Amino acid sequence: MTRVSATGEALGAIEVLTREHGRLMFFQSGGCCDGSSPICLPEGELPLSPYDLELGEVAGARFYIDEDLYERWNRPSFVLDVSPGAPEGFSLGAGDTHFVTREANVTRA
Repeated sequence: MTRVSATGEALGAIEVLTREHGRLMFFQSGGCCDGSSPICLPEGELPLSPYDLELGEVAGARFYIDEDLYERWNRPSFVLDVSPGAPEGFSLGAGDTHFVTREANVTRA
């Protein structure tokens, strides 16, 4: 089972940001500054703890989440996407877009 995947738009944004910043990483936030948005940073900029879980890799960028949060959210699979508007907090954004995650296999109305 794939625990993280990405839309074509997100893959394009990752490609642009990788050219500008080098290798990237994502960390799925569970609240606080960035709400529950994924934070995109140059790889290694966010120190990881022993309690952070790597869910997979998208376009060469590793995707992490706090292990307890992942369990509380019932081990979802995520789809990384982009949405209009600048990112909040300290996450990188591509142009006038920011990254969002959606739970895989959930139908949106």
